[in-house]
Amino acid sequence: MPQRDPQSKKIAPGDSDYLERLRHSCAHVMAQAVQELFPGTKLGIGPTIENGFYYDFDTQHPFTLEDLPRIEARMREIAHGKHPFIRSEKNKQEAIEYYKRKEEKFKIEIIQEIPEEKVSFYQQNGFTDLCRGPHMTSTEEIRHFKLLSISGAYWRGNEKNPMLQRIYGTAFAAESELKTHLERLGEAKKRDHRKLGKELDLFSIQEKAGPGLIFWHPKGALIRKIIEDWLRDETLRRGYCFAFTPHLAQRQLWETSGHTSFYKDNMFAPIEVDAAHYLLRPMNCPFHILIYQDTLRSYRELPLRLAELGTVYRYERSGVLHGLLRVRGFTQDDAHIFCTPQQIKAEVDGCLDFALQVFQTFGFTQSQVDLSTWDEKNPGKYSGNAQDWERTSEILRSVLEARGIAFRERRGEAAFYGPKIDLQLIDAIGRSWQLSTIQLDFNLPEKFRLEYVSESGLRERPWMIHRALLGSLERFFGILIEHHAGAFPTWLAPVQAKLLTITDAQIPYGKEILKKLQEGGVRTEGDFRGEKIGLKIREATLQKIPYLMIVGKKEQDAKTLTLRARKGEDLGSLTPEQLIQKIKEELPHKGPEPIDRRG
Repeated sequence: MPQRDPQSKKIAPGDSDYLERLRHSCAHVMAQAVQELFPGTKLGIGPTIENGFYYDFDTQHPFTLEDLPRIEARMREIAHGKHPFIRSEKNKQEAIEYYKRKEEKFKIEIIQEIPEEKVSFYQQNGFTDLCRGPHMTSTEEIRHFKLLSISGAYWRGNEKNPMLQRIYGTAFAAESELKTHLERLGEAKKRDHRKLGKELDLFSIQEKAGPGLIFWHPKGALIRKIIEDWLRDETLRRGYCFAFTPHLAQRQLWETSGHTSFYKDNMFAPIEVDAAHYLLRPMNCPFHILIYQDTLRSYRELPLRLAELGTVYRYERSGVLHGLLRVRGFTQDDAHIFCTPQQIKAEVDGCLDFALQVFQTFGFTQSQVDLSTWDEKNPGKYSGNAQDWERTSEILRSVLEARGIAFRERRGEAAFYGPKIDLQLIDAIGRSWQLSTIQLDFNLPEKFRLEYVSESGLRERPWMIHRALLGSLERFFGILIEHHAGAFPTWLAPVQAKLLTITDAQIPYGKEILKKLQEGGVRTEGDFRGEKIGLKIREATLQKIPYLMIVGKKEQDAKTLTLRARKGEDLGSLTPEQLIQKIKEELPHKGPEPIDRRG
């Protein structure tokens, strides 16, 4: 018997799950509108996501952006009808029969996998959909929404399944919130790293090579080198040792680490060599463990901090690949610290200090920190005992508190092998990106039987910290492009200054200046074409070069150059030596030497 949903009581915009319910309800209304406007369309799923919702459809009609206003208009008609959301239940067999009559094969597949004997449905204005709920009380509460985009999506993210069409949308409690969000999306579109990557000639993904594999072009590769050089210098300065390890290893290693059990779906198929099976590495951890194990360690050698810019390979489904942000081959700035239990706090503090320095150096001024701990009510999901978990979680908590860092504690969000600190940066337009992570691990040291000789002469088990600051160079570069909108800080820009001559008569002097600047360490280019200076300035500005050097007769006679910033500010006349000094002053500041944390 249909009934009003007891969970769908009227809630206020300030309630914690208001947007979740609003967007979920909006997805149902969109599905109704699509099936009415495009008869024969079959339904996939329609969940909420961060900042919006989507619905997947199986239809012979190829959706275009021109269809979205029509769908929106019908959605508004449904919403204005003030139709209540009504909940009902069926047993599984009844539900399957219902959807067989409608020829909704995807809904039948979902129902067959539901463990409960009864399933719930929601109805509005004669449209019924399989759903757990809850929803808003009525469609009249759906007022401020917008359909945004269309994409293809394999059913359940598996490329062996049918390709469906996905429509994305968003909804907010107030018109002003929707407007702000749409403005932010417009800004994000202008900053899209895929668009800027092509315009600035930074990287590409080559169809002949395959999806999810990044080709770094010369300018992008130069930025990568600058990032790597800075990171390597800082890593060495903080007492780490660098390692280089292979890109693959025999299957047995991954079986010992547990990757073939819990990470199998994200690993590429084995490669057979001399009757042995090798696997491309999805992570660097086991390789660093093998280096640690190569000799019996003394407590005097600890902490041992092993770092590597190691390329790993993960089988990501084609439907989730996204420019630099989701790829199949990427380089992690990975480090693993092996230490005594007494050294953990100091090591975590050092990792946190390093992570915060990365944020500051690359121009990120806001961040959010999460402390992920275990769920003591479900100890079977985790390695180690309660004492280990409470002790290590308290260590992470105390480090954050000592630094005065506000954090969200997330119970049950830890990795199975230990608690962790995750740092999300907030970019220039307010988006949050998961970046640095500091994870404690008492699982792999046990699996690999790691040991060190303690001060008392006993063999004891070390603790292990997984630490990544950039996450991956590819993803970090994508975030960096979007944060700076391609206008990199001078120290990172592949071309720091470009010289533009007004007439051919200044070419010899211009080449003389270029030579001086290049010898002084400034990355420069010259534009000596016989084009008008206005065109040269426009083209260089589009390339987001930090400084333009304009040289005419006046500058040639005075042995100077006129400096112009990329935003158009006139910075006056400088000598080449003064420009070299100015650019050197824009290099990132190095912090004080870190404290020796060996203890």
